[in-house]
Amino acid sequence: MTKSSQVDQDLIRAIAELLNKENLAEIEIEQEDLRVRVTRSYPVEAPAYAPAPQYYAPPAAPAAPAALASVVPAAAPATKEDLAANPGTLTSPMVGTAYRSPEPGKPQFVDVGTKVSEGQTVLIIEAMKTMNQIPAHRSGTVTRILVDDAQPVEYGEPLVVIE
Repeated sequence: MTKSSQVDQDLIRAIAELLNKENLAEIEIEQEDLRVRVTRSYPVEAPAYAPAPQYYAPPAAPAAPAALASVVPAAAPATKEDLAANPGTLTSPMVGTAYRSPEPGKPQFVDVGTKVSEGQTVLIIEAMKTMNQIPAHRSGTVTRILVDDAQPVEYGEPLVVIE
């Protein structure tokens, strides 16, 4: 083990301890050519009251909080396509869970190459136990689907590209 990698591991360990001590979900530190980001996920607990019927199985929660660390050189920024600038990009109108079919076992609303009409349902987003149909914002052909089935989505997140 090199001295540099030992220093990196010691730094990550110290940051993870700070994360736990201060009960933070995420911390990122950048120094010269080194960027360290440590995140932690929390297990999802079911409410104490009677749960609503599930249309889809929720993703499995981790058994215990996990600390993840990544060391990325700051000099190599990730180049990410700006999908928001593309007029064909349909973005999420809400926070929720995206589903590509009306219910488990049923065919998906659209696939890459599907021709759609403006207003046609391309997926649904479950928010607050309500299934919301997400219509195509324009007519055209679906060229990209940017979400997986049962994937959590944020407001404004790109979902589908229709050209």
